[in-house]
Amino acid sequence: MFTGIIEEIGSIERITHGAKSCQLKIKADKIFDDLKLGDSVSVNGVCLTACDIREPYFTADVMAETMRRTGIGKLVNGSRVNLERAMLLGGRFGGHIVSGHIDGTGTIINMVREDNAVIITISAPDEITDYIVHKGSVALDGISLTIADVKQDRFTVSIIPHTASETTLLDKKTGDMINIECDVIGKYVKKFTDNKKGGLTMERLIENGF
Repeated sequence: MFTGIIEEIGSIERITHGAKSCQLKIKADKIFDDLKLGDSVSVNGVCLTACDIREPYFTADVMAETMRRTGIGKLVNGSRVNLERAMLLGGRFGGHIVSGHIDGTGTIINMVREDNAVIITISAPDEITDYIVHKGSVALDGISLTIADVKQDRFTVSIIPHTASETTLLDKKTGDMINIECDVIGKYVKKFTDNKKGGLTMERLIENGF
């Protein structure tokens, strides 16, 4: 599990492509303090396993399903990526619960500066926006952000200067793909209510003591 608070920006040193998969060699700095073989690392929001560590590099295998569901396949040698190690129990939890399991991708359709912030609008399919809630949480390329506005086929987030300087978000431009992970709590609630006969109604809430 992750928090969506990016620890550092790494860079892709080499991509080795298979038929439908790939292996990433990633250059980093800060995350080697306690990184061990088999540890999970969020790379642009995608939970990957460190399968080889030779500081200042680590490698991670990316399977075909991950290639299909994320924007990993768009990376090239030299691409900058957001990195976060799995969270430690007992520390401050500054973001939100992030699993590193990407729900899908969206497309940046607008980026507008507003004083010290940058407003980013992202288009996404229904299976993503169904879980997007005004003032709720979302992880974009692994970054924990708050939803500023949501429409049927798009939503917006507001980026403060610190987030802009510590992540790759402003490397993006209109038309670029971005990895999206919706709030896991919302996904479980929707799954539970969808499976209940008749869905969630006022009568059902009263019947269960609400």
